[in-house]
Amino acid sequence: MTLIPPQSGEHSASLTVVGATAGTEIARLQRGYLADRSDATATLARLRRGAGRDARAVPDLWGLLDLAPLYEAKKLHQERAEDALYTALTLWSVHQQSQRSAMHRRGQQLGAAVRGLMKPAEIDQAVLKRFTRAGTAPSLPLLAVRLRELVTLLRREEIGLDYALLADQLYWWQFPGRADQVRRAWGRSFDAHRRSDEPDDPSEAPDDTFATTVRHD
Repeated sequence: MTLIPPQSGEHSASLTVVGATAGTEIARLQRGYLADRSDATATLARLRRGAGRDARAVPDLWGLLDLAPLYEAKKLHQERAEDALYTALTLWSVHQQSQRSAMHRRGQQLGAAVRGLMKPAEIDQAVLKRFTRAGTAPSLPLLAVRLRELVTLLRREEIGLDYALLADQLYWWQFPGRADQVRRAWGRSFDAHRRSDEPDDPSEAPDDTFATTVRHD
């Protein structure tokens, strides 16, 4: 199985086994949670306790997810795949908390979701700063912490996010030379949702900010 990093704008059709597994697990848990099933609610509570933390250091997370597809896949970096999957699922659990509609929404890239936090024709500098801080995170644990800050804002405004796609992006983010590709995808999806009457100031564009970041992967 050859794993090809998805390009910006591609979604489920080009997901690797990491993103596909994340989507399957979230769909299962999301259905249960929205149906008020106690087991799903308890699982989400356990996942939230792992948000922003190393999954291997949180025994409460072990055994919660079906990781069999990851172990069966060829040419997959198992540790990075697990880290990406757990990070995406724990972030989704924070996003879904107390929401009665699905917060995992296919096709909604991170940049577009963040842009939805802002008023048309305006750039919220506080939100933009959080977004660029996520893009410049030097490690996956720190990236998870900064993404959690954004997810909390998205939950407040009931703006969904494609967590299957995010899981894939977090997987590729961990490979040398690939973090910049992920940052550019986030920046492009942000810019694609800017209104035509918004100021075209390069200093405000997160894609530019991410592109000049020193690689830490």
